[in-house]
Amino acid sequence: MSNYTTATAILEALEDAGVTHLFVNLGSDHPAILEAISKREADTKRDGAKKNGLRFFTAPNEFVGLCAAQGFFQASGRMQAILVHVDAGTLAMGGAIHNVSRARIPVIMIAGTSPVTDEGELVGTRNEFIHYIQDTIDQRGIVRGYTVLNHEIRTGRNAKQLILRAAQMSQSEPKGPSYLIACREVLEEQITPYTVNANKWRPLSPGALAPAAVEEIGKALLGAKAPVVVTSYLGRQPEAVHQLIKLCEATGTAVLEAVPGYLNFPHTHKLYAGNHWSEGLPNGILGGADVIIVLDCDVPWIKSVFRPSPDAKVFHIDCDPLKVNMSLFHIDTELSCKADVLTSLEQVNGYLALPRDGDTAALQTYQAAVEARTAKVAEIHDTYIAGIHAKEVLPADPSIITPHYALSRLRAHLPDDALVMSEGISNFRPICDVLMRRLPGTYFTSGATCLGWNGGASVGAKMAHPDKLVVNITGDGSFMFSIPETVHWMARKYDAPFLTVILNNRGWKSPMLSALACHRQGHSSQAETADDLYVTFDPSCDHAQVAVAAGAGFGCTVKTADEIDAAIQKGLETVAAGRAAVIDIWLPKFQVGDRVG
Repeated sequence: MSNYTTATAILEALEDAGVTHLFVNLGSDHPAILEAISKREADTKRDGAKKNGLRFFTAPNEFVGLCAAQGFFQASGRMQAILVHVDAGTLAMGGAIHNVSRARIPVIMIAGTSPVTDEGELVGTRNEFIHYIQDTIDQRGIVRGYTVLNHEIRTGRNAKQLILRAAQMSQSEPKGPSYLIACREVLEEQITPYTVNANKWRPLSPGALAPAAVEEIGKALLGAKAPVVVTSYLGRQPEAVHQLIKLCEATGTAVLEAVPGYLNFPHTHKLYAGNHWSEGLPNGILGGADVIIVLDCDVPWIKSVFRPSPDAKVFHIDCDPLKVNMSLFHIDTELSCKADVLTSLEQVNGYLALPRDGDTAALQTYQAAVEARTAKVAEIHDTYIAGIHAKEVLPADPSIITPHYALSRLRAHLPDDALVMSEGISNFRPICDVLMRRLPGTYFTSGATCLGWNGGASVGAKMAHPDKLVVNITGDGSFMFSIPETVHWMARKYDAPFLTVILNNRGWKSPMLSALACHRQGHSSQAETADDLYVTFDPSCDHAQVAVAAGAGFGCTVKTADEIDAAIQKGLETVAAGRAAVIDIWLPKFQVGDRVG
């Protein structure tokens, strides 16, 4: 047990916390980490044992590494970790920190700091010029607004406890990232080996509704005429989807997804009424509701654009109903509850299943009302599905590819259990609509707003489920944000192949739409072309060949509708053979004021 250092203890503690994938981007602050990893691997070889716990994965870009940790958790529910280089590596994670924070993703982020001595006083003292330049005033301040815990490991004697505390806090609701730092001298500190019982550091038990809240919500549902559930990320717990189906079928409640980050309800179910992003739905589901249950949802509606009737009774159940990290948030509710949604749905379903006093005629009347509500929502659902199919028709001009047609062809090739990673931005809605996912745990978005999540997340999802097909659907802008050179190097290096489909409209369409929404008659609306607004990527680079150069096994550009099926088939065959594939589908270049697609 010689050379047992703080770095050794940290690696052991990560393994004890259940971390299997440590994404690393190493720097001058990590000599002790590299020594501990090397000793660990040497010990494994010497003992002739295969170590199945903590493994190490090089992430040439920190943003991609953190996205991979996020995608791994989203696909599996298992928290991972990342190790980066001082303030520079922390800053390089950038927007991915925003994503894991806002999407409530548990991850342990660890960084070194510049050495705290400079005259040789301790092992790890400053011996490079960069140690002075990287000595920042408040490195933890970089992430303070985004973490559930940020702390400095100051001695190896409690390093394991700090790692386990970070794991406990990250995995307790509301979940989120933790950030720990340690200087070189502390990481090099020789300590006496010790153990900590990780079972004593488990996440907090899920919170439940108070009995009075269960009764109030249950009675509201029983007395409702047009109940609606609105949710965004309930599906992060797949079992919660099944409990929601049970509740909705028992009460004839419609489901509306608001900016869905997961598959929250089967899109093929007759009680599914559709999804909205910032524009609302014209089918009257929200406006006509008298009881609305908001479940795990950050933005159920945009009050300046659309909102429910002021007479509707709204109940909000969420792991964070106050949205403590939002400076401005409020929805009018009868009752807001901080509780685990899966637990809450089980409670409400239990209440609804209780025997009710009353004559047979009253019970029959209630059941008839549920059937009538279900039939009404089913009509809305059928109209919604028919509207999607109407947009999927083959274009008369094969050189014009619509997102709905392209996605319909992709849908025809996908197995039900394929994992879809969606970051299409202006095509978020078509992706969500056309693919019609129905199995919990098969559809994901970043859950936040920093673009580029798609590539690293797809690598992470494939690492979590090597036996499943992972399909990444993105726009050209988000593809470039994803740092595809790093993404496809990692995909090849670590045998994590996936299919990427780019819906390429040669630019950032969403910023243009935002400008036009605020200035419908302004100068923005008078621009002759989208190029005049500085939001285009025309001429387009060859995205597919960028990926191939970095490690993908196949890439192609599709410019006519009749090429799509063959390209998808070739891409899927390439992925099945163990290499990533990229299909760059050219949609019509967007124009100023173009809101189609």
